[in-house]
Amino acid sequence: MRSLCVSAIMLFAATVSAQLPSTFNPNDQPAAPDYSLEKNWSALPFRKDAADKIPNDEKWVNDSLKPVDVFYIYPTLYMKGKTWNADLANKKLNKKIDSKPVQYQASVFNASCQVYAPRYRQSIIKAFYDKENGPKSLAYAYEDVKKAFQYYIDNYNHGRPFIIASHSQGTYHARRLLKEMIDSTNLRKRMVAAYVIGYSIDTAMYKVLEPCRNETETGCYITWASFKKGYVPEGLDLFGNICVNPLTWTSSLEPAAKVCSKGAILLNFNKKYTNNVCTEIHDNYLWVENSLPIISGMDVLHIADYNLFWYDIRQNVKKRIDAFLKK
Repeated sequence: MRSLCVSAIMLFAATVSAQLPSTFNPNDQPAAPDYSLEKNWSALPFRKDAADKIPNDEKWVNDSLKPVDVFYIYPTLYMKGKTWNADLANKKLNKKIDSKPVQYQASVFNASCQVYAPRYRQSIIKAFYDKENGPKSLAYAYEDVKKAFQYYIDNYNHGRPFIIASHSQGTYHARRLLKEMIDSTNLRKRMVAAYVIGYSIDTAMYKVLEPCRNETETGCYITWASFKKGYVPEGLDLFGNICVNPLTWTSSLEPAAKVCSKGAILLNFNKKYTNNVCTEIHDNYLWVENSLPIISGMDVLHIADYNLFWYDIRQNVKKRIDAFLKK
């Protein structure tokens, strides 16, 4: 089953990327973004955008009352194109990014944080299957993320505490951002935590940063990759040598029962699935048992890494911020 799944993904990637040049050339990529322009940000505070989405039973908290920022890096949605890296002038792709990951992932932080989500020239999906050109394209995409983060620090942050959040390709870039910009710098002292989800993290990547060991520890990182309980993934880069259970916020191998689940959100923000998910860590990835519509039959739950634990993350963000501000 696994080999069929991976083969299908690779075939899909090859098919939709058929228009790509056979080799990556940086000179052929779309124009670089200017992060002083608001159009090059999917989400900014004090502006109505997709990251402002909240359930109907919650009241919007004015951004002026939020003492912490979140810098969010979205996953791959660029599936087909003529360049290895996405064009920020692609309105159709931008709309998809806003209405999917920014709305369903970045929004989880909006009760406690001002949300910053830069647009970046993300790599096409084929980059993860082309061993020669893929790394070059991904490195090119990372330079946008790094530039956006530096602009955010220099012009928006004003010395405030911040959170790094990401998923999938976003985490591919976030893990490098943590290493180069935070791990051994003074910025580490201002980082509440990093929620770097859905891509491999190795503890040896960092000199100082460590995985979070409990629900209120700060200055640390949280990561997991979700799969159906009993499924054994092979040959995937979605997980590394560490996993934090988003129901217990530890790396304990003890299972977490459904009663621990604060709530999942799928496509309907006003449909909360409480006590519907149980989890356990298995070989450094997360086994998930759930009875949710559509995804309960999936083996690879990558697409729902945030949705499955939407309310759990939301509550945990507040706890870590409160702990950080008390220091």
